[in-house]
Amino acid sequence: MIIVIGAGQAGLAAGRALRLAGHDVLLLDAHPRLGESWRRRWDSLRLFTPARLSALPGMPFPGPDNRYPGKDEVADYLQAYATRFQLPVHLATTVTQLRLTPDEGFEAITSHGTFTGDGVVVATGPFQQPHIPDLPIPPEIVSLHSAAYRNPEHLPDGPVLVVGGGNSGVQIAAELAATRPVTLALGKRQPVLPQRIGGTDVFTWLQALGLVRAPVTGRLGHLVRNRDPLIGMGPRGLRRLGVRIVDRITAADGTRLRSDTGETIAPSAVIWATGYRPDYRWMHIPGALAGGLPLHTGGISPVPGLTYLGLPFQRNRGSALLGWVGEDAATVAATFAAQPQATRTATSRHR
Repeated sequence: MIIVIGAGQAGLAAGRALRLAGHDVLLLDAHPRLGESWRRRWDSLRLFTPARLSALPGMPFPGPDNRYPGKDEVADYLQAYATRFQLPVHLATTVTQLRLTPDEGFEAITSHGTFTGDGVVVATGPFQQPHIPDLPIPPEIVSLHSAAYRNPEHLPDGPVLVVGGGNSGVQIAAELAATRPVTLALGKRQPVLPQRIGGTDVFTWLQALGLVRAPVTGRLGHLVRNRDPLIGMGPRGLRRLGVRIVDRITAADGTRLRSDTGETIAPSAVIWATGYRPDYRWMHIPGALAGGLPLHTGGISPVPGLTYLGLPFQRNRGSALLGWVGEDAATVAATFAAQPQATRTATSRHR
């Protein structure tokens, strides 16, 4: 049996691919229902990719091909995908420790028992621990990570500072600008691509030009990774909406925050769109990590039987995207098929 840790888009794609390759599979997910990581994002979030480029293998995304699905639609799609392919998922099951067994198998210790298998796919995704910079924000300013933001109505009246100039920060700043003064603080500037070029979705162009599948080991893939663009809107578009743009925030002095160029902001709320940090402290496998991060080549660990799926730029730009993660899933499944598997029967021990 192969244990898949995580039952989001990567884990579900892995489960189907492994079954097609003839493996028994078990998916473990910490959330209480499938698609939960999508349901918990802000209310207005929509995909950057159209429905026709947002499907896992074997099941088209429902609805018109060229629309941009909302986050709850994605969650419902993942639920339907698991049902359609009868993937065995244990929900509300947090893996607290993953370790090797004496007979070169794997043991996943969880909140609901211990499971053993011949191989593991770690598909926990890139959104693990929300990161907020260590600045002394006074209690009278509402401070939350973008992972906790839902909509403008949940914030107090008054100016809002959004910190972080990636796609999440830009989208949230644009939404808030309709109802209140907004300042966006950003560091490194990113290139900006329009959502549609000549009436055609930008990801259709990126795929046709070979940019989505360009291997990260090559020059083109390296360039794509280092210059990953904003989609749809950037600082210039935000300025047209009345958003003030400042450089990165470096200090807090009472209720005023200061950028590294000396500009000050006195917000009623701060939203930190400052990304996530990986957390693999539960992996107790010698040789699996380096500096707390997975050691792998295209998702294949140097530890036999251990693989990863859904990492950003695992093999290319599409590796963490809904419409392309299935290609990496097939690669991972083929790796297991090529490895001699023990004939051990899958077991679980429940507390």
